[in-house]
Amino acid sequence: MFQNHIIEKCKQNNRKAQMQLYNQYCQGMYIVAKRFVKHDAQAEDVVQDAFIKAFSKLHQYQAEVTFGAWLKRIVVNTSIDALKSNKQHLVEIEDVHLKVVDTNDDDKWLVDDAVTLDDIKDAINNLSKKYRYVAMLYLIEGYDHQEISEILQISEVTSRTQLYRGKLKLQELLKHTKDGTRY
Repeated sequence: MFQNHIIEKCKQNNRKAQMQLYNQYCQGMYIVAKRFVKHDAQAEDVVQDAFIKAFSKLHQYQAEVTFGAWLKRIVVNTSIDALKSNKQHLVEIEDVHLKVVDTNDDDKWLVDDAVTLDDIKDAINNLSKKYRYVAMLYLIEGYDHQEISEILQISEVTSRTQLYRGKLKLQELLKHTKDGTRY
């Protein structure tokens, strides 16, 4: 209720309310942006751009989802746009709990216990962009295929296919070598 009051004030261009909303969400949105872009300054720019977009489109917010979820989608889209415009790669994941081994029963695959977080980071960063974006959004950010299709402007089938192929590639990349042979 309190947040809805602030959002209504923001819709009326109340700068104090906008600052209050910004302060409430800026750190969390920075963490989301940082997962996608490499540099602190670029993540800060993404967050600033995302808030500008959010405030300019606040009249479109219908409270169908929480404000934080709505804003997070804007931050993710802004991050992806920044990467595309700079032709950069997705960045390392910092202490993120991945759903890599927590997949659906019909989509089981396991990673060796010896696989480290750094191994997973390297593997995700070595995926091609089409697989990397879907893997990041699904495995790390927790979006479903419908949301990914909207964010990346691809079909849900394409999202599922790219995730499946990306997971297969990840699994291959995460196989450790022992005495020069893969196992």
